[in-house]
Amino acid sequence: MSAATLDPRTSAGPRGLVSSVLPRVPAPGVLLAGLWLLLVVLAAVAPGLLTGADPYATDTSALLQPPSAAHWFGTDQIGRDLFSRMVHGSALSLRATLVAVALGVFLGALIGLLAGATGGWLDAVLMRFVDVLLAIPSLLLSLAIITVLGFGTLNVAVAVGFGSVAACARVMRSEVLRVHQSVYVEAATSLGVRRHTVLLRHVLPNSAGPVLVLAALDFGTAVLAVSSLSFLGYGAKPPTPEWGSLVASGRDFLGSGWWLTTLPGLVIAATVLAANRIARALEGCHEEGLR
Repeated sequence: MSAATLDPRTSAGPRGLVSSVLPRVPAPGVLLAGLWLLLVVLAAVAPGLLTGADPYATDTSALLQPPSAAHWFGTDQIGRDLFSRMVHGSALSLRATLVAVALGVFLGALIGLLAGATGGWLDAVLMRFVDVLLAIPSLLLSLAIITVLGFGTLNVAVAVGFGSVAACARVMRSEVLRVHQSVYVEAATSLGVRRHTVLLRHVLPNSAGPVLVLAALDFGTAVLAVSSLSFLGYGAKPPTPEWGSLVASGRDFLGSGWWLTTLPGLVIAATVLAANRIARALEGCHEEGLR
């Protein structure tokens, strides 16, 4: 048996996933998606680099102005610059999305790791809990959690993150069961390596590849879910700009100000599509690494 067969680094863990992606020249669609997400991150981290307008300043002489050179996204019903509000609102929306994805991946991976590594009654109990979560629509589950926690951007992030736990747990458990049957895990166990060391050094790193792909895919889903809950009024209170609340505030002016809902909606859609495109590229690289 060759050393490569026993080496866990040859499996499709996070290291193998990254190494399989880096040497490649990105496809035009992946490159465009990455540039868009980079622009969104830049808007969230340093909004002053993209706009110098005050997102809260009103101008009664420029009410419901269509997109122009002075106002790229036009102005709203009280004269505020919509582009500036979108740029500054990306910080809250992106922060909530990252918290939601991190929470969902952490809890889901923990549940999946415990279920797959221990088996027995604990596996059965955890998986029945996951089945209950899967039986409830994620948006309905998020609404129920927000009802308990209350309104606010952080509570929206927690609710959305909890709604994605079940899928991540399922993926993690299946990967842990697969890796447990690998030769290098059996070799480490036969040599007397402690169980928790095997889990942390071999099983967890080499089970994380599909979970990371799922996290990238969940990013787009979380953007849409956070924006949807913000649209329903569960996010930050006005006049704080959030992507979903900006769409909601313009729905009463569809006839006279189509840009108030159309342009923020296009930004949300572009962000979701860009995240999904990158996730699909990572998924393809991971599947190729398994062959």
